[in-house]
Amino acid sequence: MIMAGRSRLLPCLCLGLFGVLCWVWVSFASFPDDQLHLETLDAVDRGAFQPQSALSDMEFASVATYRGPGNADRRSNKELPILLWWSGGLFPHFPGDTERIDCATSSCLVTSNRKVQLYKRTTSIIFYGTDFRAYEAPLPRLPHQTWALFHEESPMNNYFLSHGPGIRLFNYTATFSRESDYPLTLQWLPSLEYLLESVAVSLEEKNRLRKEGLAPVLYMQSHCDVPSDRDRYVKELMKYIEVDSYGKCLNNKPLPQHLEDTATATGEEPKFMNFVARYKFHLALENGLCPDYMTEKLWRPLHQGCVPVYRGSSGVADWMPNDRSVIVIDNFPSPKALADFLKRLDENDDEYSKYLDFKNHRHITNSHLLEALETREWGVNDMSKPNYLNGFECYVCDQENARLAAERAYRKAPKKNPPPQPKMASNSHMGCPLPSPGYGDVQDLPANDGWLQIWPQDYWQSLDQAEGLESLIRHNESDPSLLWKHIQNIAVSRARGKH
Repeated sequence: MIMAGRSRLLPCLCLGLFGVLCWVWVSFASFPDDQLHLETLDAVDRGAFQPQSALSDMEFASVATYRGPGNADRRSNKELPILLWWSGGLFPHFPGDTERIDCATSSCLVTSNRKVQLYKRTTSIIFYGTDFRAYEAPLPRLPHQTWALFHEESPMNNYFLSHGPGIRLFNYTATFSRESDYPLTLQWLPSLEYLLESVAVSLEEKNRLRKEGLAPVLYMQSHCDVPSDRDRYVKELMKYIEVDSYGKCLNNKPLPQHLEDTATATGEEPKFMNFVARYKFHLALENGLCPDYMTEKLWRPLHQGCVPVYRGSSGVADWMPNDRSVIVIDNFPSPKALADFLKRLDENDDEYSKYLDFKNHRHITNSHLLEALETREWGVNDMSKPNYLNGFECYVCDQENARLAAERAYRKAPKKNPPPQPKMASNSHMGCPLPSPGYGDVQDLPANDGWLQIWPQDYWQSLDQAEGLESLIRHNESDPSLLWKHIQNIAVSRARGKH
């Protein structure tokens, strides 16, 4: 997941290699707007530096140039379409700001240099969803360019994308939703083997620790003010069952000193993993509720042989190893009902153990999960496959080359060849609902409630911005600072019953 820790770990290159790369470095400033003379890139055997796995750990390794088995594209660089990565800190190649990519069926140039924004050959702009801001959008939007969205992070990072007017601005999507063009739903599940890993702490040892005073339930969060309002639910649950809560949220127990720096880590430091594996149940509540948005909070306890008590994706059951491996909070009418169920499992080893049956491969019965892991073209910690960033840019590259070929065929013989059909994302590519209280009804919250003052307002303000940007594009505006004027005009129109 890309968060504040998205900064890149630059490998230390020797001076000899640096010297070779410098002379093929491309400077767009010296080229005319209608073409880029990049033939020199063809003459050098270049290594592609790609992130190894999850972007939060952005590690690079040198790999040989790869050409897809169906790629017969022999065009020179100056003939290729250009894909522009718009987000300044996200360009999945190193070094420099330009790279040729040879994908499954075609090739493109990719760059992070915004000087090419208005070039005729720049056919698509790729945005990172967390960084996308309506008031910074590249305007005017050119009719020959498509927009592509990469957003694997929490919906809380940008609710602009959860509204129809916002998501429909994009032609291609890679999101956590299974409905997106390039789904990243299982981004936090490295492999089937990760699930099948042996139980880290035996049930016998967990029962011994329970007798020594360890609570049956673990809660560890340090990001407290989130759209899912998870602390409100957990606070109510704590009235009915013992919960050891570490981190900053609802803290009632200190972490051992040697673990303080790893409490919120998305990595899997062994000492930290051993510490949390002692608990029978892990409260796994996502920071945002959205179909198919599932993070390490869900997969990590399954990996360790603990039972996740989950709230997040409404479709979580579609991805579980079998029909008894996760406890879904929303299946219970109240926190007390959930607590009573957890207590019964805590006291019944046979019933508890059934939630770990999936550790035996024969008890993984979800063919949908198995097929998804088998057929996904990107890998996690798997250098035999592209990471999902490079995979998505290749998806866009192949789609754009196919679109351009269809346009040429139509222009050449319009009676024989149909025009390419425009492609547009739909609300199902994100589809995140209005945030609701973690427990209770919104109308029962006091007006000064902190959560109420932040997240519902953020959600509706994001809709205003989505509608405003759509209006800017529709009116062919070139100045994104006019966004606020368009939002105001829409508000006035709506008040008059005309919107």
